[in-house]
Amino acid sequence: MKLENSTALIVGAGRGIGRAVAELFSEAGANLAICSRNFAELSELEYKLNSKGNPNVLVMEADATVESDVKTLVEETLRRFNSIDILVHAAGIGVLKPFSEITLQDFQNSIDNNLRSAFVVLKEVLPHMARNRSGRVVVIPGVLGKAPMAQASVYCAAKYGLTGLIKCLKEEYKRFGIKFSLMYFGGVDSNFWDNITSIRVDRSKMLKVEDAAKAIFFAATQDGEGVVAEIAMMPESHQII
Repeated sequence: MKLENSTALIVGAGRGIGRAVAELFSEAGANLAICSRNFAELSELEYKLNSKGNPNVLVMEADATVESDVKTLVEETLRRFNSIDILVHAAGIGVLKPFSEITLQDFQNSIDNNLRSAFVVLKEVLPHMARNRSGRVVVIPGVLGKAPMAQASVYCAAKYGLTGLIKCLKEEYKRFGIKFSLMYFGGVDSNFWDNITSIRVDRSKMLKVEDAAKAIFFAATQDGEGVVAEIAMMPESHQII
């Protein structure tokens, strides 16, 4: 699919799934606005995308939990590209540990990074999409946004909240032509697991980041009235039906 006349905003594009998604949209010719809290990672990605023939890349260092950062990000994206047609929210952190070891700060970090960040971004992006009466929004609750797991209490709390938020927004904004997709990935071999020590996992049996990115791209680029409302995708060993 060619997306030369479309603009995609990728939040959390510095690494992992967000980075892989940005590369797919760039290959399709979309205008790209990419952000994360790590400017070095973004700059390296920008250079890679530019070198592959896409000069239309806006890089912004931004913390998606901070309203002023997100407001500037959206304003700059609209100033340069005039629209935001696709939003992929890939920002978040992993907090997996026994409940007895979870601190109040762990809880707050999970809510801020996995739920508040999406709320802040959507508050800025949805009014623009509503004015244009079109737009596609893809968020990633992951499988723990619909199924429980031991040692995932605060992470599930945030991700279940994200699922609920999007399902409600779907009802409010469907009259504006905005389409929402929920990605329930389970067991993706990403940087999510780099600092998880309380659970032993075999990352060689997980989904690849690139496979998750392809599913997001598929959901975000449906023609016409079609909506991929949900994708549940996980390794064979983690199937939930």
